[in-house]
Amino acid sequence: MNTENTKAQMRKGILEFCILSLIKQREMYVSELMDALKNGKLDVVEGTLYPLLTRLKNADLLSYRWEESTAGPPRKYYQITEKGKVFLTELEATWQQLIDSVNQITQYKP
Repeated sequence: MNTENTKAQMRKGILEFCILSLIKQREMYVSELMDALKNGKLDVVEGTLYPLLTRLKNADLLSYRWEESTAGPPRKYYQITEKGKVFLTELEATWQQLIDSVNQITQYKP
């Protein structure tokens, strides 16, 4: 069995949570998001990130604004919405429950 596929599926499952968590801290544009994810050992390509950001925006979890850049084209800065903050709070609770459950199961001793 190929572990790479399983690891990729696990990363995909938490990507929304990670993106919303990062953008909650401050407005970010795509390059900053990619760098922050990479620094966290969660490499993501633009082809994965852009559709996800669009989906989060269409769900009213994120919004964005354009800002001129001195080093190239204008940048789209994403910020979390109030609805996104509520959603993120729910994800944080679910994440903690998953951590607790997985720890209990993987450390189970009959």
